[in-house]
Amino acid sequence: QVQLVESGGGLVQAGDSLRLSCVVSGRPIANYVMGWFRQPPGKVREFVTLINWSSSNTHYTDSVKGRFTISRDNARNMVYLQMDSLKPEDTAVYYCAASRRTYSDVTYYTGTSMYDYWGQGTQVTVSA
Repeated sequence: QVQLVESGGGLVQAGDSLRLSCVVSGRPIANYVMGWFRQPPGKVREFVTLINWSSSNTHYTDSVKGRFTISRDNARNMVYLQMDSLKPEDTAVYYCAASRRTYSDVTYYTGTSMYDYWGQGTQVTVSA
């Protein structure tokens, strides 16, 4: 059974940085596309970023481009989300997700239905 556990969330001020981590157990992540999603208060879960198997391709939602960076360490079964220049609108529960699909076009992976495994989420709160 594949399990994902996020950590690193917290309460920060606008302009600060946070680094989220996601540890995966049960299967090697080398064959999974990994993504980060978030769910702001009262809103639906939304795509943030993803990274392909070899880290050769990433994709970001426009609102985080230039501020967030996704990375992965397949040897450690870890995925990271470096979040810089945080804004109050980044406040959300952040979820790590893994996809077993093998589409070469990474833009296919922006929907929640593309992912097979999810973590429980970690809260990020950014104050003004």
